[in-house]
Amino acid sequence: MNQQDEHKLAILNQLMTHYGPQHWWEHENRLEDWVSMILVQQTTGINAEKAVANLAPYLTVTGLSELDMDELQRLIRPAGFYRQKSNYIKTLIAWYVAHGANLAAFKSIPTPDLRRELLAIKGVGAETADDMLLYIFERPVFIADTYARRLFNRLGFGPYRTYHQMQQEFDALAAQQSFATCREWHAVIDEHGKAYRRDEALDESWIK
Repeated sequence: MNQQDEHKLAILNQLMTHYGPQHWWEHENRLEDWVSMILVQQTTGINAEKAVANLAPYLTVTGLSELDMDELQRLIRPAGFYRQKSNYIKTLIAWYVAHGANLAAFKSIPTPDLRRELLAIKGVGAETADDMLLYIFERPVFIADTYARRLFNRLGFGPYRTYHQMQQEFDALAAQQSFATCREWHAVIDEHGKAYRRDEALDESWIK
C-alpha cells in the first residue's frame, strides 16, 4: 500500500471511529433493500420509506413479479417518478428471475462482470450499481458518491470530478477490505457529508 492509500485509509478509519456503526441497508428481507435503491433515486429517504411501506405485502420475487403495473405505480407514488421507477423495479426483478432468483447463483460472477450486468439494467446507474454490489451481493466496492467526492476534494485529494474517476482510484483500496467495512465507509462518509451541509464551518481538522 502506498503512502497516499495509507492516508486515505486513516481518514476512513477516523470517520468510522467518530460516527460509529451505522448498519445501513441490512434488512432481513434483501428485496426490501434492493427495491429501496431504486425508490430512493431523486427523492428523500422519507418518501422512499413511505413507498417501501406500501409495498410491504408484495416484497417477494413472486409478489413483485405478479403485481399489476398500475397498482405498483399507485403504491410507490410517494417516491416520485413512479412510472419510471415501476418499470425499473419490474426490469430488475425480471433480470433476477432470469438468473434463478437466487443470490448464491451470482457468487461465481466476477465483480467487474456483475457491475456491467447491473449497469445494463434500465434505471441502474453507476452509483446504484455499486450500492447493489456492496449491499446485496456483498462485494467490497467503494461508493464514490457526491459526499465522498466533496470530502476528499476538500482534504486535498483528487480533484475528483466524476463518480467513475474516484471509484477507479478507491476500488483498489476497497478490494483489500471486507464488504462490511466498505458499507461502513459509505455510511459514515454520508453522515459526515450531511453534517457538513448543515454547517460549512464544521471543523474537519480531526479527520486529516
